[in-house]
Amino acid sequence: MGKPEAAMRDWGLVDPSESTRIAVISPHLDDAVLGCGALLATHPGATVITVFTGGPAQSCDPPTHWDAFAGFVAGDDVLGARKREDAAALAAVGATAVWLDHWEHQYLERPDWVGADAVVDSLEAAVRASRPTMVLMPFGLANPDHDVTHQAAIEVRGRIPEVPWFCYEDTGYKHIPGMLAWRVAQLFRRGLWPTPVAIPTGAGRDAKASAVACYGSQLLALEADWLIGPKLAGSPEQFWRLAPPPSGWEGLSTD
Repeated sequence: MGKPEAAMRDWGLVDPSESTRIAVISPHLDDAVLGCGALLATHPGATVITVFTGGPAQSCDPPTHWDAFAGFVAGDDVLGARKREDAAALAAVGATAVWLDHWEHQYLERPDWVGADAVVDSLEAAVRASRPTMVLMPFGLANPDHDVTHQAAIEVRGRIPEVPWFCYEDTGYKHIPGMLAWRVAQLFRRGLWPTPVAIPTGAGRDAKASAVACYGSQLLALEADWLIGPKLAGSPEQFWRLAPPPSGWEGLSTD
C-alpha cells in the first residue's frame, strides 16, 4: 500500500497559525462561552462579537418568558446585568468583548424582528476590526436570533473569504432532534462542506467552568428550559471547518 496523500492525512487538523487570533461570533451574551469556552481559554486573546445585546432600558411588566426564568422582575436593567455577567465570563477565559446593539427578538413584535440584512454590515466591520486568523460562527439552530446570526455570518464569510471559517455547535439547541443534521445538510448543498476538526481545548476546561458560572441569570433560565447542566458536562466542544469539497467531489452535494 502506498503512502497516504499529505492532503488526506491533514484532513480534520487545524494549523496552529490559524488559531493565532480567534474571533467568535455569538448570538447572545453567553453563547460563545457555552459553545467555545474551553477553546477561548486555551487560546487567550480572542475576540467575542455578540450580535444581540440590545433591548429596553428596563424589563417590561410582566417580564418576557425568558427573563422571568432568569430571575428578573419588572423594572430591572436586564441587559446591563447580562453585560456584567458576560464581561466577567470573558475575562475568565482571556477574551475581549465586542457588543453589537441589535435587539433580541424576545423584546420585539414578530414583524419587527431583526433580520440578517440588518446585521451583516456591523458584523463585517467588527470581524474585520478583530483582524482574525480564524472565525467561528454558530450553526444557528432553532432560536430566531441564532438563525439570523448564522445567516449574517455566512454573508460576511463571503465578503472575507481569505480567513478560515468554522462553525461551533449551539449548546442546548444542538440536542433538538434533527436540528444539527438539518443545518449541516443545508450547508452541504450550498457547497460549504462542514467537516469536524480537532482543535486542542483540554487546557481550558476548568477556565470554561469558571466562565460559565459567571452567567448566573442565564444559568437559571437554561436549566429551567434546557436542563443545561448535564448537557454541558457530557458534551465536548466540537468545531466544523466550512470549506468547499475536495476537487472532484462536488457532485455529491446534489446526489
